[in-house]
Amino acid sequence: MTALFLLAQLLDVSTVARLADLPLHCIRQEYPNKTAHTIEGEFDARLTPKQLHPAFFGCLDWHSSVHGHWMLVRLLKTNPGMSKDQAIRATLAESFTPAAMAAEVAYFQQYKLAKTFERTYGWAWLLKLDEELRTWDDPQGKQWVANLRPLTNLIVELWTAYLPKQTYPNRTGVHPNTAFGLVFALDWARTAKNTAFENQIVSRAEDYYLKTTAITAVQEPDGTDFLSPSLEVADLMRRVLPAKEFPAWFGQYLSEPGLANLTRAPQVSDRSDYQIVHLDGLYLSRAWCLAGIAQSLPTARRAPLLAASKRLLEAALPQVTAGNYGGEHWLASFAVYALSQTR
Repeated sequence: MTALFLLAQLLDVSTVARLADLPLHCIRQEYPNKTAHTIEGEFDARLTPKQLHPAFFGCLDWHSSVHGHWMLVRLLKTNPGMSKDQAIRATLAESFTPAAMAAEVAYFQQYKLAKTFERTYGWAWLLKLDEELRTWDDPQGKQWVANLRPLTNLIVELWTAYLPKQTYPNRTGVHPNTAFGLVFALDWARTAKNTAFENQIVSRAEDYYLKTTAITAVQEPDGTDFLSPSLEVADLMRRVLPAKEFPAWFGQYLSEPGLANLTRAPQVSDRSDYQIVHLDGLYLSRAWCLAGIAQSLPTARRAPLLAASKRLLEAALPQVTAGNYGGEHWLASFAVYALSQTR
């Protein structure tokens, strides 16, 4: 068992309930809200977040609402009979109606500039949500995945059209990071058995990253990172490359000083600042990447990365429910995802 799996076992029933409370609270909380909506006319300026996105209007922004929904599905699947079961199901049922999903699809179709909306971070979480529902043997879950399907299909269509045009990857540590998005997209494509989309992702990942060597990871992080650009690429390439080829690629890709820097805990100076608190997410995303990368390396190289992953996760978990909305509207999803990465 990996360090992350062992740590996950420490989550008791009350901790799971506290984590569930965070998206349960914010999924129906419309304000404050950062819509990311491009106003195309005077009428648009009068639309509320809920009118624009009847399913995913809460949790400050669309993508955080989507991964809040993912988290609730994940908790239902992995904690059968949990105390919040009925409350979670009622909340999800309100979001996953055919009418709400049709309105979400219509948003992308009726606005000229909406094809870039939430590209690709929100798209990635939508596919992760769909993947979680697809792999859940639950009658209500099966109905929800059917209701979600038109939006899922549209996101895949948009991404399929975008990838050939994306000449260069985005290497930032925030939402547009290409490698992070492709990780979730590739996981979805393999689960959904969408071979054409899978092949396209693998081809583009190789174009972007296969020849990348000696990256300057010693310069990370930037001041608002919640993703490690260096580790996200490695997390993608461990999925793309044959198991025997990944260790050699990784050895050329990342220097030992760079890797050492990525195992250190970031300093978070002000958790009430909605941008600085991103760094709490960096603890968690580094933790899940390091755990996954470790499992793809020879046994002799695993222990230091797994230890660093465990250390980062343990340090981050108390901050998830620290009481500030800047972190609470999204960090629990990152924590649950990190705890789920045991391979």
